Amino acid sequence: MNTLFQKRRADLARWMAGNNVQAVVFEDTEGRRSPAVRYYTNHPEDAILVINNKAEAVLCPWDENIAKQKAVIETIVPYTKYDRTAIKAVGALLKLLKVPEKSRVEIPSITPYPVFLRYVEAFPQYDILCKEEYTHHFAVEQRQVKDEYEISCARKAAEITNRIIDTIETQIKKGKIKTETDAALLIEKECRAAGCEGTSFATLAAGPSRSFGIHCFPNYTDAQFPADGLSILDFGVNYSGYASDVTLTFAKGELTEEQEKQIQLVEKAYDAALHLYEKGVPLRTPALKVDEIFAKAKRKMPHSLGHGMGLEIHEAPWIRAKTEPEKTFQTGMIASLEPGLYDPAIGGCRLENDILITDQGPEVLTRSRIIRIP
Repeated sequence: MNTLFQKRRADLARWMAGNNVQAVVFEDTEGRRSPAVRYYTNHPEDAILVINNKAEAVLCPWDENIAKQKAVIETIVPYTKYDRTAIKAVGALLKLLKVPEKSRVEIPSITPYPVFLRYVEAFPQYDILCKEEYTHHFAVEQRQVKDEYEISCARKAAEITNRIIDTIETQIKKGKIKTETDAALLIEKECRAAGCEGTSFATLAAGPSRSFGIHCFPNYTDAQFPADGLSILDFGVNYSGYASDVTLTFAKGELTEEQEKQIQLVEKAYDAALHLYEKGVPLRTPALKVDEIFAKAKRKMPHSLGHGMGLEIHEAPWIRAKTEPEKTFQTGMIASLEPGLYDPAIGGCRLENDILITDQGPEVLTRSRIIRIP
């Protein structure tokens, strides 16, 4: 594990050295969350991390005890040592790493402008950078392609997700799940029992009267689930920081012709797009294919076809029609495939699975499906 995190930091440091950045600051705090802290150290949350272009790093956690247990890094300095003040902490960490004067030091690109000015004022000896398309962007790009450890975590998250899907189907058919709340709480219980950190986002359970919402609001109620018609269940689990994300559609009772046609369109779009989740294929290609299928039926999908997932439930790459044509699928990427159609009169239908891009083609990690209930 130590070698793994050292390699990630070394790859970042090489980019920094080649782009004249001497140090970079990552901040994971309330209101400004950054998965980069966990990516480069394994520390779960609430910390400042400074890395120089020699791959030397210092972690400054809010909770020193958790950091000592979880973090894979040589130097840990508690945040309380600096009055829990970010600028004081950053200054001390830069000094600890012996970052020379006149160095280019990059702070998070999401730093509010007034806070950026405070950094500039506090450190006149450094050239403080706060750029959207620079080191922090490289860190996002670096996380797009998963290493072996990340893929193993994603596989485990998918395995747990698949067991939960099967349990939900069984419990519904036995009449043990009666409401949206029942479904959501079962997911929470089962994922915790399987060793997950929790769900990867708030579970969305919507019966036929609310399934027309892309993300129903509220995310679940005490309404019957599933009821006659089309119901949607969108959930994921978080295993060792890594997210899964699936959506099932439950088709219960005798459906109308329009509802059956909607299901068939979504399944057709899913099958057509899956074969395009291939190494070297432009990210936009499957999205354009799905748009074409729906357009022929005079329908339109109101969201993108998919997104990457990892330490964040939504992260690069983005599988949508407007993605730049030069951006392609790469081996090691994990992305959702989730065509969906929604209509207040007939309900919604979405089919979502998590796809790993391999040299041999797309590997479907999860087993989400259209589940029919008599």
